[in-house]
This record gives sequence, C-alpha cells and structure tokens, in this order.
Amino acid sequence: MGQEESTPIDEGASPTTLESRTLDGLAKHITSGQAKKIVVMTGAGISTSAGIPDFRTPGTGLYSNLARLQLPYPEAVFDISFFRQNPKPFYVLAKELYPGNFRPTVTHAFISLLHKKGLLLKCFTQNIDCLEREAGVPGDKLVEAHGSFATQRCIECKTEFPADGMRRLVGEMKVARCEQPRCNGLVKPDIVFFGEQLPESFFRNREVPYQADLAIVMGTSLTVQPFASLPTFVGEGVPRLLINKERVGGIGNRADDVLFLDECDKGVRELAKACGWSEELEEHWGGTASKAQPGTTKEKTKTMDEEVDELSREVEEALKLNASHQAWVNGELSSKDSKLAEEKQKKQVESEVFGEGDETKLHESRKKDSQDAKGENGATSGLDHVFPHLGKKSSL
Repeated sequence: MGQEESTPIDEGASPTTLESRTLDGLAKHITSGQAKKIVVMTGAGISTSAGIPDFRTPGTGLYSNLARLQLPYPEAVFDISFFRQNPKPFYVLAKELYPGNFRPTVTHAFISLLHKKGLLLKCFTQNIDCLEREAGVPGDKLVEAHGSFATQRCIECKTEFPADGMRRLVGEMKVARCEQPRCNGLVKPDIVFFGEQLPESFFRNREVPYQADLAIVMGTSLTVQPFASLPTFVGEGVPRLLINKERVGGIGNRADDVLFLDECDKGVRELAKACGWSEELEEHWGGTASKAQPGTTKEKTKTMDEEVDELSREVEEALKLNASHQAWVNGELSSKDSKLAEEKQKKQVESEVFGEGDETKLHESRKKDSQDAKGENGATSGLDHVFPHLGKKSSL
C-alpha cells in the first residue's frame, strides 16, 4: 500500500486489461461482459448535489449550526458519551438528515442501475443518509461502513426499535426510549458514533474487493481508515475508476486505473453515455422523485436554524431557571444563617434573663413567641403549606 501511494501517476502507461485508460475504454470493458462483479466505494461527494448540508463549512455547516447549543466541541453530537448525557442535539441533526428528506442523486441512481443490470457485487459507502437504499439498492448489496439511519436500537439492551415509531419521534423532536420492560434506555439510529466499533458487516465483507473485476470509487477523500484501504484490496490487473474532484488513495498508479476528476453526477452520466445507458439512467433517476416523502428539505415547516433556535431557547431558559433556583437557594441559606444567628443570640439573652437552670420560665417564653407567630386562623405564618419542614423549624 505504501508503494502504491508514493508511485507517481504515469498517464502514458499501457493498460493490460482495458483498451485505453478512458471512460470509453472502461465502457467497452463493461458492455463486452468482462465486468460482471463491480464493487463501488463511495463517500460524501456523491450526496452533495442532493442538498445535504456538509458538516464543517464555517457559518453554514451542520457543526456551526449546532455550536449554538453549547456543545463541548462540535463532534460531541456524534459522541456516545455525550449522547448518554444529552441526546437532544443529535435529534436536531437526525431530523435534518432523516431518510425521506432528500432525493437520491444521479450517482445513487447509477449504482442502483448497476444492480438492476445484475452487475453490482457490493457497494461500500461511508454515508449514513440511506440514499442508496432510496434509489433502489437492496440492503444485502450494501455495506454501510459507518452505519446508517436504516435501523435503530437501544444503546443499553440493543433491542431494535420500530422504524415507524422512530420516524415519528424524530419528526416531533422527541427522544426515543427503549420499549422493553425495566430498560427505558436511550435509542439511536445504528450510526457509528465516536467511541463505537464499525459494524461487523464491514469486517465480514472487507475482502469482497478481491473478487471484483471492476472497482468504481466516487466522492471520497479516502483518508478515514479502515475504509480508505479498500481500493488497495482490488486485485492487480483489475480496472479501478476514480470519479472525484481530486486524485486520492493512489488511484492512477496502476496500468488499468482511470481518472475522471470532476463532479460525481457528471462522471456517471459520461460513463452511462459511453455504455449506451443514458436514457435508462435518466429514467431510473426520474423514478426516485416519486419516492420523496412529504417534508422534504424545501417543504419543511421548520428549518434546521429554527430547530436549533428553539432548542437553544430551551437551553437558555433552563440555564436561567437554574440560575434563579441557585439564587433562591443562596438566599434561603443566607436567611437560614441569619435565623440561626438570631436564635443563638436569643438563647444567650434568655439565659441571662432567666438563668441557666430555669427551664419553666424559658418554656413559657417560647410558647408565647410561638402563639404570636400564628394568624387569626391559627395557621403558622410563612411557607409551611409549601415546605412543611420549614414550618416545623419555625415552631421550635
């Protein structure tokens, strides 16, 4: 792997499998029947044209919006320890990204078209948006390396939670709880959080690229391991196509590597055209529009900004209430200290007036003070009806 990364690209190298290191050469390899087991590897770049906001763009990224919720750090929204303490910020994010809010892109439709033609061996994706599923790729053809919103379960007992119930609660911005008796654990989608292991399915399928006769890598920086190592598992002499804005992962070093450094949707359209699939691709993509559910990004009654503002107000109000409560407590403690000092001083006076051993006179004096503290109806003054223990103290 290290040698492949350090080897400079040789665009003039003669291919050993393809006729040429171009999309046309690759298309002939596919349409001639030489590519029957295609492995696809994807990242966030295939979903950007769907309108899904990115995470890190200053001012507009998801992390910037969530920063107003006073997270300890932006990524805390995906931290399992923080989620246990405060799941609400994640539910704000989940409502924004939940399946059905976005339409699959042409690139998602292309992957689904490969499946429809019986050519897709497996699609490995780093994305959690489920857009491959929305486009028609079945779950058994997917390896969602970082998990997804497709399923959800209790983080304590691991019991799966009903999909319709989760969708409803996320839509209502309510935190889901386990329905198992005596559990009541927090529920989250099966997305890999910081502090959690990758899904077992990733490791079970990690050697699938060895079986491929073509690998297509799209929209990924190939910087996050272990996903980044997948293209290196493709056998020597097997063509690898990179559709990406920049060259990554050492793809281009092998004699049968093909590079298309541009937008993913543009790349798959060019490849489909070279294969003679343009009309099928556009028709297949057109069918995804009818699957969009009410409440898409443009139709939402509340934007993420509004959701964050609402939750931010809740947080601020909670902080104000907490501050008010603390001030009240401090005031009560101060008042209590004053009363104790007053009582101490009173005892000193009584001792001086009645003498240390005159208990009868002392008792009569305290009884009179207690009667004076009652109103006409005999009720003790103060907050006895709210805090009975205060009443008991006042009658001592």
